[in-house]
Amino acid sequence: EGRVEVYHDGKWGTICDDQWDDRDAEVVCRQLGLSGNPKALSWAHYGQGSGPILLDEVECSGNELSLDQCKKSEWGQQNCDHIEDAGVSCDPFTDIPLLQGPIGLLRMAPTRAARRGGREQAAEGTVRLAGGRSPSEGRVEVYYNGDWGTVCDDGWTDLSAQVVCRQL
Repeated sequence: EGRVEVYHDGKWGTICDDQWDDRDAEVVCRQLGLSGNPKALSWAHYGQGSGPILLDEVECSGNELSLDQCKKSEWGQQNCDHIEDAGVSCDPFTDIPLLQGPIGLLRMAPTRAARRGGREQAAEGTVRLAGGRSPSEGRVEVYYNGDWGTVCDDGWTDLSAQVVCRQL
């Protein structure tokens, strides 16, 4: 659960809660690989964000795989203040603390890598495991600024590992 933040055009930003409902929360939970009972929360329930408000008027049917597929305003087109930052709880019976850090709070960036012109390309913030004995273990790497890099283990916890596993 937490404030929904999206990554677009090199920046993290929030989503305005205009039209925000449980169908939008269902898509966010699905995109993050989280199960549970999706619940939309409004009026900066998880605190006000900072920086840009990147999306407004998000209207999902609830069947989409990601917010990109939902009807919404153009990126950066909004009429909101951070007191209207949208939030989501994917399982209201679990009290999990918010994660903050370079890979985001509730990340919305796609997590699939693609090959273009023989060179691997991926969305900013995509994670992968490398150097493990099987595909389900290894060193965590993040795609950033055109390159794959490693993640420092300072402050790394089991909860951090759970987030990465959900992103894979």
